Amino acid sequence: MNGWKRTGSGAAALVLLCAAYAGARGPAGAQKSNEKKPEPAAALLTADQGTFQILVNGQPAGSEVFEIRPSGGGEWSARGTAELSGEGGAKNRVTGNMQLTGDGAPRKYEWSTSAPRSAAATVVFENGTAKMELRMEGARPYSQDFDFKTPAVVILDNNMYHHYALLAQLFDWEHKETKTFTVLIPQEMTPGTVDVEYGGQQVLNGEKVDVLRVHSADLALELDCESTPQHRLLKISVPSAKAEIVRQQPAKK
Repeated sequence: MNGWKRTGSGAAALVLLCAAYAGARGPAGAQKSNEKKPEPAAALLTADQGTFQILVNGQPAGSEVFEIRPSGGGEWSARGTAELSGEGGAKNRVTGNMQLTGDGAPRKYEWSTSAPRSAAATVVFENGTAKMELRMEGARPYSQDFDFKTPAVVILDNNMYHHYALLAQLFDWEHKETKTFTVLIPQEMTPGTVDVEYGGQQVLNGEKVDVLRVHSADLALELDCESTPQHRLLKISVPSAKAEIVRQQPAKK
């Protein structure tokens, strides 16, 4: 899913099936102090886990298993593994592992992919700068820095759809005002922004859901979320790609 509003220049984009996210980590080797450590920011995130089925033109094209959970000390983790179908029945396995604070600020993101050739990357945030190292089979490691000037960055990996579940959790559901998020889409290898606006309610599988519209200059998609305080992501619709990503409901016992 390409096509995002860019806000900065970067090196030539690398064409990858999977993406990279950014994470932040405090300065290493800090001296001990008698000052009382600040309390962690109030968590905006909620735990979630499940499976998304990926459909293109109504046909299965893969799936993603994910989990978002607290990891202790005010930190959270978001992990996902996607199995994607390629041409000629080829399979590609993509993994993503994000560390972030309870208010959604990224600290570190790692991803890997198995096809068309193996690749992996690590992105770490340091003082508002995302430092990315890309490692691809048969090529020398490649590094690039992204300056955001803010820790409030959202990673939107093209193959990690639970990142949109995180985006939905960070939306201000109380006031429902349109918000512009600073994002990193690793396939573009440049910072950008997306606007998220409340689209009202509609019916999905006989139940009312809250709709978020996510768009940039040349991409638009919709997120259908539960009408509950958790606002779990149920479905992503990308009309331009004729794609849907649908949460699989547990089988009834």
